[in-house]
Amino acid sequence: MQKIKNIAVIAHVDHGKTTLVDQLLQQSGTYEAHQEVQERAMDSNEIEMERGITILSKNTAITYGDHKINIIDTPGHADFGGEVERVLKMVDGVLLLVDAQEGVMPQTKFVLKKAIAFGIIPVVVINKIDKDGAEPDRVMDEVFDLLVALDANEDQLEFPVLYAAARDGYAKWELEDENKDMTPLFEAIIDHVPYPQGSPDSDTQAQVFTLDSDNFVGRIGITRIFNGKVKKGDEYLLVKADGSKTKSRVSKLIGFKGLERMDIEEAEAGDIVAIAGFSDIDVGDSICDPQNPVALDPMHVEEPTLSVIMSVNNGPLAGQEGKHVTSNKIRERLEKEMETNIAMRMEPMGDASFKVSGRGELQIGILAENMRREGFEFMLARPEVVTKEENGVKMEPFEHLVVDVPEEFQGVAIEKLGKRKANMTSLVPMPDGTVRLEFEIPARGLIGFRNEFLTDTKGEGIMNHSYLEYRAYSGTVESRTPGALVSMDNGEAVAFSIFNLQARGVMFIKPQDKVYSGMVIGESSRPGDLDVNPLKGKQLTNMRTSGADDAIKLVTPRDITLESAMEWIEDDELVEITPISVRIRKKSLDPIVRKRAARDKKNSK
Repeated sequence: MQKIKNIAVIAHVDHGKTTLVDQLLQQSGTYEAHQEVQERAMDSNEIEMERGITILSKNTAITYGDHKINIIDTPGHADFGGEVERVLKMVDGVLLLVDAQEGVMPQTKFVLKKAIAFGIIPVVVINKIDKDGAEPDRVMDEVFDLLVALDANEDQLEFPVLYAAARDGYAKWELEDENKDMTPLFEAIIDHVPYPQGSPDSDTQAQVFTLDSDNFVGRIGITRIFNGKVKKGDEYLLVKADGSKTKSRVSKLIGFKGLERMDIEEAEAGDIVAIAGFSDIDVGDSICDPQNPVALDPMHVEEPTLSVIMSVNNGPLAGQEGKHVTSNKIRERLEKEMETNIAMRMEPMGDASFKVSGRGELQIGILAENMRREGFEFMLARPEVVTKEENGVKMEPFEHLVVDVPEEFQGVAIEKLGKRKANMTSLVPMPDGTVRLEFEIPARGLIGFRNEFLTDTKGEGIMNHSYLEYRAYSGTVESRTPGALVSMDNGEAVAFSIFNLQARGVMFIKPQDKVYSGMVIGESSRPGDLDVNPLKGKQLTNMRTSGADDAIKLVTPRDITLESAMEWIEDDELVEITPISVRIRKKSLDPIVRKRAARDKKNSK
């Protein structure tokens, strides 16, 4: 029986998880000498590489001495908490990374809370000790206080601590030790992470925690074997969450080593492998012995807190840039996403639209960005929180928000968050001249706040949040103040007209961009929407020639990205997304209908 250790690397976003896994892969001798490997090798997805964040949990395996160590790299954003939750059930230990300067952050609390609930003893790695502002001793105290606050037991409070700089490839037990390599961390994993429970001689029990797909073998379930063995070609029983059972043969069994996958003949209790051959395999399903099937507990994942309506593009420019434009295509793509992403939900709404629910704007934004790159064309409405009713009281999700701002901006941050119904719970001056503010805020209050916050703090503020709980509904929350500049005609925008409109607000378009009636072409500098004409050219007479237009100077328009558009829009607006463009438009393109709706809204108040 091989010696196996299963660990997950958990931390707040950007505390160095993927970089640490890189070093473990390199220093364990997993790569061949001639093998060239890119930086942050585990972030293989295109968007992950662009943004430098981990979106999907991914697993790898290394050999250290006579041990096989299965490592799962997890995302750090609160929006992808569903990925972290299910991974923790599959491992016997966690490496908790904490930045030596930033210290304990909201997502650190979220992931550690889950690990403590599973009874896992964390191996704490205080990373980035080479930073100028690093304070490892303060951070060490913060981690201990957090464990006490999370009701950790005595064994969990005796956690081992290492100090590391993953980027430079060293870890050590004491700060005074020499900076050498990752050996102390390998030793900590082998000494402090328990061996898997379970026996290879028992009846087979395995559970799927991530899905993958292959054009040749179909759906693949990445699975932890808890008991018994799994052999290629043998028949097993798949038990689904609802209790239904299907029999099938394992057509392909895949083992992991480094970034490579290889075909293997059999695997035993404690190992993490990929299994193909079950057409309807799903996350949380159990693979059992057909003679004596004992299913494992299905997985619990926290409910989505944010939803958005996705619909077919029905604007005047529909179908000109996208490849997949019909509701059937959009539905198929969303159903495929729901198969692998258990933290999201989708329900058809009729009239060619779908309600997609997830854990945050980032998660829904990443799905929309992926679809856009695949050639889809569709529209998104403003994100809304998922409310529910308990004992006749309307409940809404609240978030724990942590804001780091330079001292001179703390006043404006507190004022703006106060208008969004945030309740401040702590204010701590940090050694680097910034202030850390903590708030409890309705999730609604965070929609559209990030861009405004970055502008107010001149790009120096950092905000992080994680789901707290459902509480009683807290009334209306202030949203965007400026109105929109709305085009009143169809055609191509003209430089002369844009030049004259610049005094009215910030433009989103440039000359020769296609516009249509009802499309939002800029942000007004005043409250209330304004219908404008971006197609009006210069009147030419015999005295005034077209050659005198050279003096027009246009301000660079504001770049509209998918995420900034989702944050900016109001309830009566939509984001039109195509593979080439992101446009903002009114739900109703008819100006008369819009005026009537505005009048009715005003009268109802």
